[in-house]
Amino acid sequence: MATKEFEGRTALVTGGSRGIGRATCVRLAQEGARVAINYAGREDAAEETRRLVEAEGVAAMTVQADVSDPAQVEAMVQSVEADLGPVGLLVANAGIGDSVPHTKLTYDIWKRTMAVNVDGVFLCIMAVKDGMLERGYGRIVCTASIAGLFGRPMMIDYAVSKAAVVGIVRNFSGALAPAVRINAVAPGLTDTDMVAGSDPVWRQSVIDNTPMQRMGTADEIAQMIMFQLSDRSSFSTGQTMVASGGRITLP
Repeated sequence: MATKEFEGRTALVTGGSRGIGRATCVRLAQEGARVAINYAGREDAAEETRRLVEAEGVAAMTVQADVSDPAQVEAMVQSVEADLGPVGLLVANAGIGDSVPHTKLTYDIWKRTMAVNVDGVFLCIMAVKDGMLERGYGRIVCTASIAGLFGRPMMIDYAVSKAAVVGIVRNFSGALAPAVRINAVAPGLTDTDMVAGSDPVWRQSVIDNTPMQRMGTADEIAQMIMFQLSDRSSFSTGQTMVASGGRITLP
């Protein structure tokens, strides 16, 4: 029997209870990783993800934490490492975002978006990087968005926060190499619970302007994350990979 790539490794997935996070947790389990599933408020969803992970025959745990809170992030990592072992794989996936025109954008909305989407990524990286460097192994993938790669006048706070994630990845990559690789995935419109609650007219207009003429699936994004975590991308760090069905192309 072939050895699974992440057998013996511990993975922490923030925002792991639903959508892209859940799909990534299951894919990690299929490759043998022990999986810690972070969630903010939906314990029921996190427990369902845990059941799916454990069905693959690996150890799993759920851990509640607000990733924008430094103390909670530190406690989360300590709990995971006590129960499942040192974190060698981090998927910084937790995020929030709503469509807010500039006329309704407030400083409070701005601060909360930045706290979760930017500070949350930074804090999680900081909490695991030193251990990864000491052990000589670490793989980090952050969930950005195509919104961070071009102008989004109806989602200014969200788009800026995701552009910051791209910047975090670029700047940490050189600092942590060669032992630790860090990359990002930038999904386009993806069929998740978050998107299901969006305006259907807007949703269809995006699909109509996507060359593939559909939304992506959570598992399609998860498989890109798995590629970035795996040794198949061993010469890649500091990069942002786009999965948008052709909606955005980069040089």
